[in-house]
Amino acid sequence: MHEFSIKIYAKYLILFANFVFMNKLQELKKQLKRGKVYRRADLSKWSKSVDRHLDELVHDGTLQKLSQGLYYYPELTVFGAVPPGEEVLVRSFLKDRRFLVTSLNAYNTLGVGTTQLYNGKMVYNHKRHGDFNLGGMTFSFRVKPHFPLKATPEFLLVDLLNNLDQLAEDSKEVVSKVRSRAKTMDAKKLKKSLQEYGSVKAKKMLESVITV
Repeated sequence: MHEFSIKIYAKYLILFANFVFMNKLQELKKQLKRGKVYRRADLSKWSKSVDRHLDELVHDGTLQKLSQGLYYYPELTVFGAVPPGEEVLVRSFLKDRRFLVTSLNAYNTLGVGTTQLYNGKMVYNHKRHGDFNLGGMTFSFRVKPHFPLKATPEFLLVDLLNNLDQLAEDSKEVVSKVRSRAKTMDAKKLKKSLQEYGSVKAKKMLESVITV
């Protein structure tokens, strides 16, 4: 009889623990806002069992795991869940608003002979360096001391020269077209971008054609 009572008591404790766990889980869900990306640390203030709760929320489809310690509560439309935007992903990953998401493909808008298409995005920032997969997308994070928060044509022309060795096109031909394109741009803006963001090599290739 005593052994039977212990088993009943043990089952009661398990049921009570599960009830408390699920109750806390529901309380955590109430704190979540659709379309927002959360770090594990963000959720720990609402849960004392954050890892167990995160496992459950990912398992039941409430949250999507984007990378280690990064989760997304998707917005829903008639077409299904909406993936997080690049800016939201990167801002949440860095915990910083000072960054620029760009790509080698952006140079194709300059009309200097670059036509190749490249996978992946570059993120100029002040904190992280390396390649990271966020939500199924690969971002190449590069620490830079200076970069604009918006890519202007002048910045892109300078940035192209900074990354010339990464392009598939013939570098001599691209440089020739860059120098010609530079002569048609706002000289003051281009000189400012070159001074602030250009590498030593980029400055040598471009300074002689900029007349202010």
